[in-house]
Amino acid sequence: MRRNPYLSLKLLGVGLVLQGCSATGPFGTFYTVQAIKASGTAAAVSLQGMPGEAKDTVYHARQPISEVCIQYNPQVQMVDIVPALQLALRANQIESRVYEEGAVVGNKCPYWLRYNAQVAWDKPPFSEKFQTYVSAAGLTLQSDSGQVLASSNYAAEGYYGMSKWASTHDKLAPVVSALVSGSPPPRRGLFMRKDAS
Repeated sequence: MRRNPYLSLKLLGVGLVLQGCSATGPFGTFYTVQAIKASGTAAAVSLQGMPGEAKDTVYHARQPISEVCIQYNPQVQMVDIVPALQLALRANQIESRVYEEGAVVGNKCPYWLRYNAQVAWDKPPFSEKFQTYVSAAGLTLQSDSGQVLASSNYAAEGYYGMSKWASTHDKLAPVVSALVSGSPPPRRGLFMRKDAS
């Protein structure tokens, strides 16, 4: 069988580029490249799943809250945002009810949670289909008289956004924690700082 000299030169070039690898033959190179791809894929998937982080939190000390009313925002076209907020509030031992703006509630709601969010479209890694995701959100906790008690925000970091493809709950849970306690939980993930507590 006649060997193709161009293929031999190409394989030699790949072997020289990967000098640090112990296997530089045609099969060793293939498996080395596949291992590099797999580790890159694993890193990308890990970064996608990182939770959000609370930003620009303003908190005024007050008595602990056990119940809050959420003002439904029809402008936010993301069906899972209210359930995500309620789940995060429940994790902080706070019960919640949802009302539309202008609802007559009497004295049932001494505290109100108002939210806003930006929704964007993009293709997740390894997918050809566009999906919506929460790219930014702002939460404000107010008294029934309208006094701002706390506010906090979420925003996907940079172009790729380490939390871009995390669930809406994972994005907003740290923001809710910061809103009700003044201090968000430490960020989980690959790059958590040692001084985080």
